[in-house]
Amino acid sequence: MNPRIKVVSTGKYVPEDILTNKDLEQIVETSDEWIQTRTGIIERRIAKTEKNIDLAYKAALDAITKSNYDKEKIDLIVVATMSNDNRNPSIANLVQARLGLNDKQIMAFDINAACTGFVYALEIASNLLVTGKFKTALVIGSEKMSQIIDYTDRNTCILFGDGAGAMIIEGTNEPKNEVYFYSDSKGDTEDILYASRYLKMDGKKVYQFAVQMIPVAINKVLEYAKLEIDDIDGIIFHQANKRIIDHVVKIMKIDIDKVFINIDKYGNTSAASIPIALSEYKDTQKTSKKVLLVGFGGGFTWGSAIIDI
Repeated sequence: MNPRIKVVSTGKYVPEDILTNKDLEQIVETSDEWIQTRTGIIERRIAKTEKNIDLAYKAALDAITKSNYDKEKIDLIVVATMSNDNRNPSIANLVQARLGLNDKQIMAFDINAACTGFVYALEIASNLLVTGKFKTALVIGSEKMSQIIDYTDRNTCILFGDGAGAMIIEGTNEPKNEVYFYSDSKGDTEDILYASRYLKMDGKKVYQFAVQMIPVAINKVLEYAKLEIDDIDGIIFHQANKRIIDHVVKIMKIDIDKVFINIDKYGNTSAASIPIALSEYKDTQKTSKKVLLVGFGGGFTWGSAIIDI
């Protein structure tokens, strides 16, 4: 049976400092026109003094504050990230502490599925809620990508930014709140997209991978849900590259008015991109919407979800 969850609230946080394409012109050999034409990015946020935990905590606090939610109900915290400041402890553990929840029983852990991370984390949390052991999950995608970016490498430094998005979900028995997931992966044996000290990427091959797998992820989750693309109110892609989104929209004949895009403001924030976009999208809606999320990233990983928000 597919899990049934209620989306209680969403939230986001992005740092105040902005790094524009014009700023990057002073750092590497590039131009504002070149970046915008090939990626759709105009600027991105950079956490100069804040750590990844700060971003995650502030996004969580935004979700809690928006709905005036009793944080004491939270008994599960899952954070998707590939840029933890430390090997250990997990960001989820530190969010628990920052929220003042150390005196109660909570399961808290991080996962790393790169840019697909939030979709994976949401699926894990949703299925844990189904067991009945947990009542409320705080799911976060948080990245400080600037600390794993080489700002002499124009292939990567123009793309990535920092930020975090969060979602509070509860288990429910309501059939209308049934959610659907599709997830998949394969090992990147060619080092097309990887991060050790710095993130490295073969942009051309990543593009080819993305435009191949995104339609698969969309069609699979629609098949699981027994829905057509016209049944979906909003579509939120991982905000990696506007050319990728435009290509998929064109070949799948998707109504562009259903697609939410904010890559121009934040760049690629990896696991944070979908929850940041979802939070902004939800803030513009006055009624419940059926939303399709689709992500892809290093590993390789890809996945999709259909939820009601």
